[in-house]
Amino acid sequence: MKYVLITGVSTGIGLASAHYLLERGYGVLGSVRHQTDADRLRSELGSHFHPLLFDVCDAAAVAGARPQVEAIVGEAGLAGLVNNAGIAVSGPLALVPLERIRYQLEVNVLGVIQVTQTFLPLLGAQLPARTRPGRVINISSVSGAFAAPFVGPYCASKYALEALTDSWRRELLLYGIDMISIRPGPIRTPIWQKTIDKIETYPDSDYAPLLRQSEQMIRQSEANSLPAERVAKVVLRALEARRPRTRYIVAKNKLNFHLLFHWIPDRVADFFVRRAFRKMAQS
Repeated sequence: MKYVLITGVSTGIGLASAHYLLERGYGVLGSVRHQTDADRLRSELGSHFHPLLFDVCDAAAVAGARPQVEAIVGEAGLAGLVNNAGIAVSGPLALVPLERIRYQLEVNVLGVIQVTQTFLPLLGAQLPARTRPGRVINISSVSGAFAAPFVGPYCASKYALEALTDSWRRELLLYGIDMISIRPGPIRTPIWQKTIDKIETYPDSDYAPLLRQSEQMIRQSEANSLPAERVAKVVLRALEARRPRTRYIVAKNKLNFHLLFHWIPDRVADFFVRRAFRKMAQS
């Protein structure tokens, strides 16, 4: 049996990916932060799912999970690592408290580094190289290629993740390990509902009229979103493809995102953002 480790499997993309891989014969090890989630998922997902109790920011807990993983996967090691755990911090960069920005980067960037460093040896990062090295899949975002206003901390974390993916992929050529980025667009997951719940409108700031519209904009985006299972299918493709792409976009209008990323000049994008600001301020 091939084993894949997925971080953040309690909800959303992580849970959908766990379901999808288990249905296709994989063994799945999934990280959660709370024992109640571990118990729930063990019952829900069956005997080929193995919960791991750690927060990606907790170095000791991540390191402590490695012997548990080694005991489960044995000499075969891991076929894949899916770095999925993440959070989204929103607000104007001029006003978001530094500790919140720091936490955003701690989870979405340093957490990925910590988990990947810990489990790379089980993917084959040692010489002589394994004949079938594992793969690392980083769940990034379209926000790692286009930075929208008021989600600057989140965008910064995903831009950083894209850079890490490229640099690390090239370093891992030594072992034959591939590292792949998946960029979801709007996906129906709890992360954005959590963002709505934590929106700070900064009522005494110049941004207040615009921020009051943020919840509506997020809800509109959510209405046009894809189910998390669509990302899970791409996770499997990235794990099994003979020659996987370095990046996959998962969105309803992939062509629009390609145009936005590669062809629309920055000043043109700024123009449309400015026009949207004016409409929001008048509503």
